[in-house]
Amino acid sequence: MNEPLTHTAGAAPNGSVYPVIRLFASLGLMTVGTVSMYIGIVGLKPIAAEFGISRGMGSLPYALFMVGYGVGNIAYGWIADRFGTMLPALIGSVALPVGLILSAQAETLWQFFATLSLLAGLLGSSAVFAPIIADISYWFTRRRGLAVAFVLSGTYFAGAIWPPILQHLIDANGWRSALVTVGYICLAIMVPLSLLLYRKPAHLVEAKDAARESRFTRPLGLAPNTLQCTLCLAGIGCCVGMSMPQVHIVAYASDLGFTAQRGAEMLSLMLACGIVSRIISGWISDRIGGMRTLLLGGGLQGAVLAAFLVADNLTSLYIVAACFGLSQGGVVPSYAIIVRTFFPAREAGWRIGTTLFSTIIGMAFGGWLAGFLYDLTGSYTISFINALAFNAMNFLIVAFLLTRARHLQVATR
Repeated sequence: MNEPLTHTAGAAPNGSVYPVIRLFASLGLMTVGTVSMYIGIVGLKPIAAEFGISRGMGSLPYALFMVGYGVGNIAYGWIADRFGTMLPALIGSVALPVGLILSAQAETLWQFFATLSLLAGLLGSSAVFAPIIADISYWFTRRRGLAVAFVLSGTYFAGAIWPPILQHLIDANGWRSALVTVGYICLAIMVPLSLLLYRKPAHLVEAKDAARESRFTRPLGLAPNTLQCTLCLAGIGCCVGMSMPQVHIVAYASDLGFTAQRGAEMLSLMLACGIVSRIISGWISDRIGGMRTLLLGGGLQGAVLAAFLVADNLTSLYIVAACFGLSQGGVVPSYAIIVRTFFPAREAGWRIGTTLFSTIIGMAFGGWLAGFLYDLTGSYTISFINALAFNAMNFLIVAFLLTRARHLQVATR
């Protein structure tokens, strides 16, 4: 099933510059609004030291933030489906800075956890992830894949930009001052960018066309929620596989006898190549569709995961890390394209939010499971094999859905 390639009627006339302005505003919101994801990573040691807690307990801010971040994606997606994207973006643009500033004032550990996970995560950063991705898909049709991939690249840009800034601010004035400074930076940038999202997409300003919507009643011959759950299961599978190198590459390099700095360089190379991959995959999905792009990305990701098992010298590890970035960058954007293809626009916000939440769960669970298996075996070999198994699950699910799509196309000819 292919979505009609007509311009969004209620968005802007053909040739209008507004969709491009909205595209760059969305990229900016994604890049700035995901800063709190790195608070628990960069600030782990000083925060743990000040509150007198272990590293394990000190890792909780990141974990709790991710839970709030994921749940907020679904809630804000639902709001955006009914009222447009500017409302959740404005709420998040205020909640995130307030959460960061109040976190800096926390006197107890649980106050810090609550403000970071609830305000910065649940009400803050989540507003500029799934709702923004769903929104940008309304404003582009023939280049929808490229637009979605471009905006999602903001998460990689954030990973490249924010950690060194945070580290500098923490080294200069401590973590509390750093959070306050970043909070005001976010407020100053995000509110004006959110106001640029003032126009509403066509499905919120025009009457629904029941005949056109009827094609979504049995997408791929499945009940809509059955397809939704299948996509979520696929999202968990691919991201459990994806998390293994991303979360453990530094430790893995150290186990092989290389310095942690080398491992950090491999991670940076991986993320940099992910930006390239994300843009290229968007271009590809505009030509072959989101489902085929997801299958291609999953297959390549599995092949590179297997290559990690035999890479044992510095040169090969750098090459495999770069290849992993090039293979997996396009996986997550493909889910948004698939949802927009098989579900009505009026449901895109919460359905994309739910699907992306499953990928967040996969990343969190996969990172923990890889460490657990390492503790059991004293080696990352089983962890990589486990990642391959989950990746294979994803590949088989997507292949199953693609096969159904082909059979239905043949049956309707």
